[in-house]
Amino acid sequence: MIALLQRVTSARVDIDGDTVGRIGQGLLVLAAVHRDDADKDIARLAERICTYRVFPDAEGRMNLSLEDIAGGLLLVPQFTLAADTKKGTRASFTRAAPPEKGTEYFDRLVTACRERLETVETGRFGADMQVSLTNDGPVTFWLES
Repeated sequence: MIALLQRVTSARVDIDGDTVGRIGQGLLVLAAVHRDDADKDIARLAERICTYRVFPDAEGRMNLSLEDIAGGLLLVPQFTLAADTKKGTRASFTRAAPPEKGTEYFDRLVTACRERLETVETGRFGADMQVSLTNDGPVTFWLES
């Protein structure tokens, strides 16, 4: 699984003009599922999202996690992160999970994060979403399980 973490002061996702998820300070995470991902990848990625130290402490060092600051999490499915872009000028999606597995694993990732965090909002798998954010820093990290 892949997660692109972006530290934000605010973020939201809209579908057909309606806001379906919104957070203040926290993380916007774009998530993708690989074809060969397994159950252990879900738990490991949820743990890393919730505990990855990206927020500043009193000295300004990135020593605090989403759990530490009780921030919001906006999880957005984005299968294009699993693209193979090594050659040519068009991405290949052979490494991405099929839609059924992608939906299931994304939903299970959401559930695992909700077990650890108070505020977890989401986008919708397969929907045409408009994502807005104010990246704080900017701070962006790519995680894989």
